[in-house]
Amino acid sequence: MARYDTILDTIGNTPLVRLGKLAPPGVNVFAKLESFNPLGSVKDRMARAVIEAAERAGTLAPGQTVVEATSGNTGIGLAMVCAQKGYPLVVVMAENFSIERRKLLRFLGAKVVLTPAAEKGSGMLAKAVELSQAHGWFLCRQFENPANAEVHMRTTAREILADFEGDTLHCFVTGTGTGGTLLGVGRVLRQADPRIRIVVAEPDNAPILASGIPQPRDANGAPSRSHPHFQPHLIQGWTPDFIPRLTQSARDEQLVDEIVPIAGADALRVARELATVEGILAGPSSGATVVAALHVARRSAPGTNIVCMLPDTGERYMSTPLFEHISETMNDDEVAISRSTPGYRFDRPTPPPVCAIPGLAPVPDEEPLDARAEAFVAQVIRDKPVVLFALEWCEFCWAVRKLFARLGIDYESVDLDSVAYQQGDLGVKIRAVLRKQFAQTIPQIFIGGAHIGGCTELFDAMRSGQMQQQLEGARVDYDRKIALDPYTLLPNWVHPREPA
Repeated sequence: MARYDTILDTIGNTPLVRLGKLAPPGVNVFAKLESFNPLGSVKDRMARAVIEAAERAGTLAPGQTVVEATSGNTGIGLAMVCAQKGYPLVVVMAENFSIERRKLLRFLGAKVVLTPAAEKGSGMLAKAVELSQAHGWFLCRQFENPANAEVHMRTTAREILADFEGDTLHCFVTGTGTGGTLLGVGRVLRQADPRIRIVVAEPDNAPILASGIPQPRDANGAPSRSHPHFQPHLIQGWTPDFIPRLTQSARDEQLVDEIVPIAGADALRVARELATVEGILAGPSSGATVVAALHVARRSAPGTNIVCMLPDTGERYMSTPLFEHISETMNDDEVAISRSTPGYRFDRPTPPPVCAIPGLAPVPDEEPLDARAEAFVAQVIRDKPVVLFALEWCEFCWAVRKLFARLGIDYESVDLDSVAYQQGDLGVKIRAVLRKQFAQTIPQIFIGGAHIGGCTELFDAMRSGQMQQQLEGARVDYDRKIALDPYTLLPNWVHPREPA
């Protein structure tokens, strides 16, 4: 295995994989799997290139905040680059893009500002420009930044040509979001061999390129309003509601030989087939690109070599229609498999879950309680307004933590399985005190010195209003405006009790 100085050095050199089952016999359709980039998409290339071009030009100062409008993948790539290089990042994203992307961005340290879905891509771009101008932040301008196309000329296109050294590439198929991949790869392929056909796919209900209608622009060349042929579509990352300048350059340079319209339902269907037939996990834009590549393949001569871009992975689409047919619970076939053997059955009553401390022997009930543990329990309950006796790994404990976090409740967490309580088996001894004096299970919660009980007892107390009364009696501040059913915070495998 190679060794790298930073995660950024692992970007690029993604594999070409032949689609041997989906493609028609005799025609070679190769997918360039950009999910092999470190943050899972083709945008990792552009993110590094844009930031480093700005550093070289002196337009990005050390510690300056970076801002960009993105449907998600560019933002995720930028979050990686900015985290590694030490730049704060603000991402502007329309509210209709997948929840997974927002969470990934925030997990990587970025701030995410949402714009109304009705304002479309041009709305989130306008917001990013506004924030940049108001705060002096560096705006990446991915839709027009030359570094976007340049990195694909320098890397992506060269990788494809190297993979076909000694062979002939006949066709390159891609979708278009910013236009950087199309323009950069298209330039190099056209220069290397003018016979290579370049095919662009776009949503069939948003044919802004195929329409031939120019993009309305202001005096600075920026889109002044949505393209008249734009409609919302299922293929996230493709076709904003305007023609980006990079995409327009590709058209002006006559790099597009054909435009293939793709139905959103076909994009989702083929993305699922990539997973179940080829074992390739990819998103809707990848599915759509493969639809276009197969369209070309079916009318191509045997021996034709076609390369299509698969921009990202499928994991960031779990909250979208791509995964709507996937259930969190067992289907009939899975239930039948479960019932085919007698043990470990979910359709039989089981004892209520009791969290234990793995690897540590319990203290028998008949043994005297440890005086230090007794004193600790009494003191922490007396001195702290809200106390949670918990285990670090327990999902019920995490459900309580999530509730306290949502309500803004400050609490003391005594994590019995943590390193702090391993010395002298103190955690086990505290557990014995709790078991003998209060209850068998973990977690156990106390408010204002009063024993509330475990996870579900706390949730029931919130539903009845008892928890709120206890908090107010103990003068504990919390957010009274939040309307929340606490049982929604339990893990999905739990079947919570219904309210009486």
